[in-house]
Amino acid sequence: MLYYFFTWLDKAFNFPGAGVFQYISFRAAMSVITSLIIMLIFGKPFIKWLRRKQIGELVRDLNLEGQKEKEGTPTMGGLLILAAIIIPTLLFAKLDNIYVLIMLGTTIWLGLLGFLDDYIKVFRKNKEGLKGKYKIIGQVILGLAVGLLIMYHPDITIKEKQSVESYVATHNVNINDNYNRAKTEFSKDPVKSTKTTIPFVKNNELDYAKIITWMGDWAKHWVWLLYVIIVIFVVTATSNAANLTDGIDGLATGTSAIIGSTLAILAWVSGNIIFSNYLNIMFLPNIGELAIFITAFVGATLGFLWYNTHPAEIFMGDTGSLPLGGIIAVFALLIRKELLIPILCGIFVIEDISVLMQTTYFKYTRKKYGEGRRIFLMAPLHHHYQKKGIKEEKIVIRFYLIGIVLAIISIVTLKLR
Repeated sequence: MLYYFFTWLDKAFNFPGAGVFQYISFRAAMSVITSLIIMLIFGKPFIKWLRRKQIGELVRDLNLEGQKEKEGTPTMGGLLILAAIIIPTLLFAKLDNIYVLIMLGTTIWLGLLGFLDDYIKVFRKNKEGLKGKYKIIGQVILGLAVGLLIMYHPDITIKEKQSVESYVATHNVNINDNYNRAKTEFSKDPVKSTKTTIPFVKNNELDYAKIITWMGDWAKHWVWLLYVIIVIFVVTATSNAANLTDGIDGLATGTSAIIGSTLAILAWVSGNIIFSNYLNIMFLPNIGELAIFITAFVGATLGFLWYNTHPAEIFMGDTGSLPLGGIIAVFALLIRKELLIPILCGIFVIEDISVLMQTTYFKYTRKKYGEGRRIFLMAPLHHHYQKKGIKEEKIVIRFYLIGIVLAIISIVTLKLR
């Protein structure tokens, strides 16, 4: 909203300084600052309000050190995270941008789904919360909507490269200038595409349509179904993985901040014609506006970490953890970097895999030997290390360090091909 107000001031009155709102870098900086301010100003009052209302965590007895002390800690802090993401986005982003609207819709939808789960746990005193199948249904609906929008919305496009020589032959441009040279590279009209980026591969673009070329003429009619299935899988898997990671103080919050910072860089270069040309990556028109959203996300997670570090004063609950993973998944899909998720979100992935391995092996051994056996002392993986006697704070810091290394590797894939 402030973007439109200051744009009007600049055009109508030539108001000093108003033109700075045209720059994504300025609005992204204001977005992260505003998000942090919201968290730091309203964090304490919100925690006190939750305590007065006795909205506290119901902790299952897992026989872990320090677990019982967490009983009654204020929860549903995800409401504050959602506010710190949505408010700066509304203030500083272009609200007619389809990418921004998709991210806002994702945040609100998964926030409502997580809130329903927390409501059942806290107010209905049901520790199981919302049944898993209903969570999956909600995530599938989101994945279906996002997939169809990416496939069919006219503003979600890419620009493909063309021969510089063919452009220069018909246009009088100085291709020694960085901007003009980039324009010559990406001068074709925006096109709809099912292309994505493959890490570590030269000329690293994969068109999902090529996966089903064996269908012949039917391929172009059914590629939408393949793409939607992929989107549903990515959204569901990443959202649930983030939810599993939210098991000890600060782990999911800090990891999400690291991932969000990396996604901000990837969105920035993908939406900048000069950087896209220099890095030889896909240029996505209008995607740069997502930098305002993702910097608000980073500010919200960092601000929440102020209160969520051990010993946590507040938990985010599913109101926060479900949206965190979903936001990361949808954002990666929009910037065509979803194949980076196994690297960038490696902490989430390993947590998810540890649970899958544990449950699969337990069922297999129970069927074969009559008694279930375990690979880990407890799953997800962070609980395994807790069982081994490692302090909660040390586990979190070590996971952060791994997350930072994975983030660096993800950024390096822009050039290491």
